[in-house]
Amino acid sequence: MIRAVVFDVGECLVDETREYGTWADWLGVPRHTFVAQFGATIARGLDYRETFQVFRPGFDLYEEREKRAAAGRPETFGEDDLYPDVRDAFARLRADGLWLAVAGNQTVRAGAILRELFTGDVDLIATSDDWGASKPDPAFFTRLAEAVPAAPHEILYVGDRLDNDVLPAARSGMRTALIRRGPWGWIQQHDPAAGQATMRIDSLVELPKLIAEFNAAAS
Repeated sequence: MIRAVVFDVGECLVDETREYGTWADWLGVPRHTFVAQFGATIARGLDYRETFQVFRPGFDLYEEREKRAAAGRPETFGEDDLYPDVRDAFARLRADGLWLAVAGNQTVRAGAILRELFTGDVDLIATSDDWGASKPDPAFFTRLAEAVPAAPHEILYVGDRLDNDVLPAARSGMRTALIRRGPWGWIQQHDPAAGQATMRIDSLVELPKLIAEFNAAAS
């Protein structure tokens, strides 16, 4: 049975459209051009950070994040950037007695924002910076399994990416839900590997019913 649900952040809980735009602005690139290259990079199966190299060879994302922060233009997100189904889905899953967590590849700064947004809504918030391991590294999912009070096969990991979320979580023994939104969600939806997801969804509010059905079949 599924007893815990863990959510990725970007394009699962947070719509990153605005933030992609601020990176285009920082680079001095038209927003539609940056987004087009971003999608092309993903479609080719490359690391999304290669997008920045097209416009500025030698670009160091970590250093540029610090420069943005120093310039008063840090990466950020807030309530308005959450997908509209997030709060409702959390409330329904909580009401069903499920243990909830948020864990993804995020900075310490992003972790602080997540804790402000979701205080009292989830049982755990953790980032790759907190754990010193980033998805798809198996060490990330090992740390996650250690932090969740359930066996790996009782954990459902929800994310928008096959390469970073569904496949490595499945290899760690977890159940998975692939959500179709954001660049990866749309571009990777026809990949045969998408069939390996335990569940495929278009909205987080589908989860309570699907989990209930899954648990009923497993009981």
